[in-house]
Amino acid sequence: MELFSEIAEDKDNFTKFYEAFGKNIKLGIHEDSQNRSKLAEFLRFFTTKSLEELTSLKDYITRMPEIQKSIYYLTGESLTSIKNSPFLEVLKKKGFEVLLLVDPIDEYAISQLKEFEGKKLVSVSKEGLELEETEEEKNEREQEAKEYEDLCKATKEALGDKVEKVVVSNRIIDSPCVLVTGQFGWSSNMERIMKAQALRDSSMSSYMASKKTLELNPQNAIIKELRKKVAEDKADKSVRDLTYLLFETALLVSGFALEEPTGFAKRIHRMIALGLDVDDEGEASATKMEEDNEMPPLEGGGASALEEID
Repeated sequence: MELFSEIAEDKDNFTKFYEAFGKNIKLGIHEDSQNRSKLAEFLRFFTTKSLEELTSLKDYITRMPEIQKSIYYLTGESLTSIKNSPFLEVLKKKGFEVLLLVDPIDEYAISQLKEFEGKKLVSVSKEGLELEETEEEKNEREQEAKEYEDLCKATKEALGDKVEKVVVSNRIIDSPCVLVTGQFGWSSNMERIMKAQALRDSSMSSYMASKKTLELNPQNAIIKELRKKVAEDKADKSVRDLTYLLFETALLVSGFALEEPTGFAKRIHRMIALGLDVDDEGEASATKMEEDNEMPPLEGGGASALEEID
């Protein structure tokens, strides 16, 4: 440990050392409970405020705003795939830095570490994320939860057992929705890693597989319009079709794999055809429409075309 500390004093030397032995340090955190807190001092990660240079947990804490109580992190396959993740939206707005863990062993190590210097390590992609809020923000969120209760119920009914529940989100401000996992199950990243194991235990997979919660953004224009459609007619088939599209896009941006990519592609193709005023029956129909000079406007064909998206 003393040798590690000596090397860490020289930034350039430690960078070379970490490139060679970083995985061993993380493995030590996973397996060596006695020296876990000491080894944690030598961990280095990219963050939302340091995408070019690795930073230590100590440096992270020195940059924390006074109101921030926890160390936030997000796991994923690569920096490119998670640096603009929907999970980061509200945290960036609040000025909270987030650790970006992209090494497959990172999540194993962090799950054992749990806290550093009295600061709890919190995954921003799991349910139960409690952010520091003003009383006004808290009251506003409670009001939104009541207003969107019917939409949440209708969405859950449409998706069935694909999600455990549907709730109003406190972690996204631009994206329409996102999928979060349970506190004690695998994250989307861990699920991807475990599925790639050649000798994985299938019984463990079914037990630890992510229980997904769909979180809706009440400030998003798509969600607002969907709420209106549900209020007008809960049985509207286009609501179900749009719900499925939102769910599948949420799967992708949340780091999950699509169970039925072909079905998703067909729905997207129908949306593209709708946007281009292309008739599904093909060129013959398109030619006839041209001859008749009766190209229907996008607004006119929207509802019926959406009803076919499935």
